[in-house]
Amino acid sequence: MKMDSDLLHSPAVGLTEEEEADMNDWKLPLAFMKKRHSEKIEGSKALAQSWRMKDRMKTVSVALVLCLNVGVDPPDVVKTSPCARLECWIDPLSMSPQKALETIGASLQKQYENWQPRARYKQSLDPTVDEVKKLCTSLRRNAKEERVLFHYNGHGVPRPTVNGEIWVFNKNYTQYIPLSIYDLQTWMGSPSIFVYDCSNAGIIVKSFKQFALQREQELEVAAINPSHPLAQMPLPPSMKNCIQLAACEASELLPMNPDLPADLFTSCLTTPIKIALRWFCMQKSAKLVPGVTLDLIEKIPGRLNDRRTPLGELNWIFTAITDTIAWNVLPRDLFQKLFRQDLLVASLFRNFLLAERIMRSYNCTPVSSPRLPPTYMHAMWQAWDLAVDICLSQLPTIIEEGTAFRHSPFFAEQLTAFQVWLTMGVENRNPPEQLPIVLQVLLSQVHRLRALDLLGRFLDLGPWAVSLALSVGIFPYVLKLLQSSARELRPLLVFIWAKILAVDSSCQADLVKDNGHKYFLSVLADSYMPAEHRTMAVFILAVIVNSYNTGQEACLQGNLIANCLEQLSDPHPLLRQWVAICLGRIWQNFEPARWCGVRDSAHEKLYTLLSDPIPEVRCAAVFALGTFVGNSAERTDHSTTIDHNVAMMLAQLINDGSPVVRKELVVALSHLVVQYESNFCTVALQFIEEEKNYTVPSPANTAEPGSLTPVRDSPAIPRLRSVNSYTNIRAATTARNLNKSLQNLNLNEEGGPAAFSPGNLSTSSSTSSTLGSPDNDEYILSFETIDKMRRVSSYSSLNSLIGVSFNSVYTQIWRVLLHLAADPFPEVSDLAMKVLNSIAYKATMNARPQRILDSGSLTQSAPASPTSKGTHIHQAGGSPPMPSASSSSLTNEVPKPPAREQTATRPPYTPTLGGQAPHSHQFPRTRKMFDKGPEQAGEDGDEPGGHRNYISAALQTGLCDWSAKYFAQPVMKIPEEHDLESQVRMERQWRFLRNTRVRRQSRGITQRGVSRLDDQIFINRNPGVPSVVKFHPFNTCIAVADKDSICFWDWEKGERLDYFYNGNPRYTRITAMEYLNGHDCSLLLTATDDGALRIWKNFADQKNPEMVTAWQGLSDMLPTTRGAGMVVDWEQETGLLMTSGDVRVVRIWDTDREMKVQDIPTGADSCVTSLSCDSQRSLIVAGLGDGSVRVFDRRMGPNECRVMTYREHGAWVVKAHLQKETDGHIISVSVNGDVRFFEPRSPDSINVLQTVKGLTALDIHPQANLFACGSMNQFIAVYNANGDVISNIKYYDGFMGQRIGAISCLAFHPHWPHLAVGSNDYYMSIYSAEKRLR
Repeated sequence: MKMDSDLLHSPAVGLTEEEEADMNDWKLPLAFMKKRHSEKIEGSKALAQSWRMKDRMKTVSVALVLCLNVGVDPPDVVKTSPCARLECWIDPLSMSPQKALETIGASLQKQYENWQPRARYKQSLDPTVDEVKKLCTSLRRNAKEERVLFHYNGHGVPRPTVNGEIWVFNKNYTQYIPLSIYDLQTWMGSPSIFVYDCSNAGIIVKSFKQFALQREQELEVAAINPSHPLAQMPLPPSMKNCIQLAACEASELLPMNPDLPADLFTSCLTTPIKIALRWFCMQKSAKLVPGVTLDLIEKIPGRLNDRRTPLGELNWIFTAITDTIAWNVLPRDLFQKLFRQDLLVASLFRNFLLAERIMRSYNCTPVSSPRLPPTYMHAMWQAWDLAVDICLSQLPTIIEEGTAFRHSPFFAEQLTAFQVWLTMGVENRNPPEQLPIVLQVLLSQVHRLRALDLLGRFLDLGPWAVSLALSVGIFPYVLKLLQSSARELRPLLVFIWAKILAVDSSCQADLVKDNGHKYFLSVLADSYMPAEHRTMAVFILAVIVNSYNTGQEACLQGNLIANCLEQLSDPHPLLRQWVAICLGRIWQNFEPARWCGVRDSAHEKLYTLLSDPIPEVRCAAVFALGTFVGNSAERTDHSTTIDHNVAMMLAQLINDGSPVVRKELVVALSHLVVQYESNFCTVALQFIEEEKNYTVPSPANTAEPGSLTPVRDSPAIPRLRSVNSYTNIRAATTARNLNKSLQNLNLNEEGGPAAFSPGNLSTSSSTSSTLGSPDNDEYILSFETIDKMRRVSSYSSLNSLIGVSFNSVYTQIWRVLLHLAADPFPEVSDLAMKVLNSIAYKATMNARPQRILDSGSLTQSAPASPTSKGTHIHQAGGSPPMPSASSSSLTNEVPKPPAREQTATRPPYTPTLGGQAPHSHQFPRTRKMFDKGPEQAGEDGDEPGGHRNYISAALQTGLCDWSAKYFAQPVMKIPEEHDLESQVRMERQWRFLRNTRVRRQSRGITQRGVSRLDDQIFINRNPGVPSVVKFHPFNTCIAVADKDSICFWDWEKGERLDYFYNGNPRYTRITAMEYLNGHDCSLLLTATDDGALRIWKNFADQKNPEMVTAWQGLSDMLPTTRGAGMVVDWEQETGLLMTSGDVRVVRIWDTDREMKVQDIPTGADSCVTSLSCDSQRSLIVAGLGDGSVRVFDRRMGPNECRVMTYREHGAWVVKAHLQKETDGHIISVSVNGDVRFFEPRSPDSINVLQTVKGLTALDIHPQANLFACGSMNQFIAVYNANGDVISNIKYYDGFMGQRIGAISCLAFHPHWPHLAVGSNDYYMSIYSAEKRLR
């Protein structure tokens, strides 16, 4: 397909009509392309949230063991001279040895207390083995399950041994005594943390691991073999939860540089800023900062924990940098364990990263267990060096002249780096390094606003971003910020919390515990807040009250219901939707909220939303009203009245255009059914009785033999394509009956065949389709029965039979459910079938007659006389007695009576229910159903699959979770279709260029005039008799419908693309088709003569066809064999669909709102046979069965909108066509072949042409002024505008030149001069103008 180059560069000036059409392609609205049509209505898969600390821990006790023996050096280390002397920044030789030891001990304790002031500290200075044992065991005893820290300084004793010992002293300090790590483990227990500051410290870590492994094996042995000697001993504690930090590897000595402290490792761990600054000054680069000396560093002003002072700011930057390095380098779970679980452990590990950097510069490698990846070369250390540099360079002037301290630009720069990552990055990339820093910045008021804004933008990237932020530890910070009263933070915090709760709803509990819900209640009540922020607030509240009783109570006290009711009429649809969902959730199974709603007449205020233009809002309102009646508390008369009132309001949505709304409706009504189960059981029995005694004439059986379509399973017919399981389309509705249960009949107890004759079964269920069906075959009420009940209930007046007056509400709701069970959208009908069958099952369980044992094969027996069980049923209101003692709530499983001893085999038995055949497809005749009365119980496994639990309180549609996905997905991103570079946009552009080419080339042909139209360019045998044909306006695809399936052909290549089942019931047929969005992503609309409309996508393109939506376009049509069926006309510009047919109105649907917008009465007593509309003039032309042509102006009221009636035709109008031009005429044709032209403003025809008699089909070409007539007499005549015949087609080309069959349908292509013809002999052919023209 070459793109015309001149087309691509055409100037926009002076647009021709054609170019205008191309521009319009971009402006045309698309129908049924919203999210609710394109994706499955269900929540997102919950991400496993690992950010929550399963076990927060505290280090509660600290043992400080110092073996310094001041003044005596150990024998195995030769010290340099001068040598590193300072311990805890104190020179031990500057005072008496004993005093030095005590001072150092006290100083070390102070250093640790900076990090964990609340722990119990115990010093053990130059101890013996017994003292260490006593110390460790007492600390473990007090700490119970919490963590204990053991700090060991071995600078005054020999190095650790390879046997796993460290050294302490004897009582008189004459000997060094070894202390086994194994014993130390036993005394310390777990969880513990060990710090070893001595040479060769890595040896201890190795020995520790070996001993720990040995303990694990001992534990295993003792567990497997209790008589083993090990099992008699006290069990050694497991060392799994132990952490170790060691100053150097197994073969390394500690540095002895006199400028450094002797306990360099301890200094790094406990006084990191001090040592970091000293080390910075010792580097060569420090010479670049003039005037800074080691003495000056001692004088840095400020306190470590005051972030406004130089020292405090450095400490804060240090924390941010080490945290960030750890987060970027460590695996997530290790980061959580070491840096988020325990405050002291986190501090020690942050400082350990510094120790690694400093000590490696002196050829020492600190070791940790668990091991960390190396971090000393991480780029963030350069940011630290810069921050130290900037701080130190100000020192001389601050100290000498007292100038003010300039704060570091570190945090602002890191936020900028984060912002760059957000704006410049691509979709799939590494997470931003700065995330932990953003967290730190939330602590500072200066940068808080900017940090929250960037954090919000990050969370908006999707659920993965939220999970990352939570794993960094953002949660406590944003929770704390809810206590802030700053108004400018409100929008940001609401956005951030909406994002968090959309991904992890378990945070509801934390919010309520910290009174966070009050923050969002105040945002919701604040009328100055923009609607989108109130929407997020109400979404957050809806999550807080979702199946969480404490949340419901808290929000009820916070006046949530009144707040929500005030905003029900807000112009912002998403806000209306979430306000309704929030209301529905706060009173879900929470009685106080329901009564509060009753007092505020919440249900009446919600009624207005039932007619909301946005389907999702209607859905939310139905959900809210459903949970409103679904409370299982005691019912008073008042509440019953309210329930009935709500039920009748809901019943009006029975023909809503959106299946999402109808699904929600079934669930809402199921709550009512659960609530008033006994009343519904009564109604169900009544209907079941009714259905048995009526035989409804099915149009399919009364049709004349000539019009019956041949049976589908003849071998010549190709198998239908299976339809995507997503839509769960039944392969054929007849298969919804009891195929499977019929097979079940063949099995008696041992599984051998029991004799049974098909004669017992009704004809309708034995002509079942051969196509597979879903697993609802175990239903008691088959689709057939329900359908029949539905039709019976409209013939007979049931109310007279039921007697008790208030039952009428239940009767009407039962009828609504029957209607919904026959819904054209499978998911709706499946849900309704579940509800109906659940009640039918309970009703028949309760009213079931005794089993009659019969040793013969299955036979029909006389109806049994009602047993004592059956007599209670008809008392209205009272719950029918259940077969077992369990309650009658539907949420329970079907009760199983107490089991008893079974006899070895059971003879087959007969179901004793009515002797009539139609009844057989009401109850599957499996033995499972009836033989479990209270007297004889079956085994446990005997419960049939289908009956277990049709409705439970948990019947849900997933609507709320699906709506919540909106908040989890990116809100700020440009949607793909607006992104000029996206593939979606490119494909659209390609399609529009293709449309332009088709328009241009076809116009070229039609303007030259078509003198003949009989060149056969396509012929093929269709799988069924063609009843409607429709060309796709722009590609080479043609759709051909037979009675209940659609076949797609490529007319250029002559091949079949697709064939699938439309899903309409057996007694209905497809009578009209339209392409929607033909200029772009095409959908196919099919209309059947029972008034149902179905819309399909993914046809003819290698994917499985899917039903996008379906609804009852016309509700009161009774299918007749000789009616017009349903006729439609589609206006792409306005998104309006005109429907009519065997009814007395023209009904207009707005596909954007998915609701009926207008009913125009035709004012005639006959059916509408043809519709044509013009959006520019708001005119609708209808041809009728009585020969009249009526013109309506839809802008006027129902009584005056009929602006013209032409009665010139004497017979059935085959087609009425309104030309689209501004002064376009009406062309109409009747069965008698008279073609009349009308000017809408004048009362008489302006021209009449006579064509063939006995017309069966006719179409008018919109561009080429041609019309084609097809007749029963097996020929087609094509006429031009003057009424001259330009072509007569009687024979097919090729194979023996066979005669054309009786014409069943024909259609012109909207642009090309192509005519498609379908005839009763199954053939489908296409004719076109001569080749030279094309």
